[in-house]
Amino acid sequence: MKKHTALFASYRKIQKGMTLVEVIVVIAIIAIITSLVAVAVIPRIDDTKRKAATIDISNIMGALNIYYASKGNYPSTQTGLQELVAARILDKLPMDPWNHPYVYLNEGGKPVIISYGADNAPGGDGNNADISSKDL
Repeated sequence: MKKHTALFASYRKIQKGMTLVEVIVVIAIIAIITSLVAVAVIPRIDDTKRKAATIDISNIMGALNIYYASKGNYPSTQTGLQELVAARILDKLPMDPWNHPYVYLNEGGKPVIISYGADNAPGGDGNNADISSKDL
């Protein structure tokens, strides 16, 4: 029995690396794990972008309230959010998470901030749905 064990041990010492079958099995396991993670993570990315847009809109509304406190009115639709930069309330205008500018409207003296979502077009649903300060 001892001779057999010694022969097997010397065989394992000589054998180096992995066989093709072992490599294929490892690659298959990695692919399965990657696909499971992707299925779980990708929908969360869209949710996170929508939450980030909501936070940005809240921050812009805060900056507009500071502007209102110092000027007595909100910027017009024509001057828009750029007025916050000119008044040095914001350093620069933020872009929405889909890299589009936020839309500013002054509706009867009340500010409205809108992100049109991933498609950057009014309306839509899901990831393309509008996010408005009216909904906060």
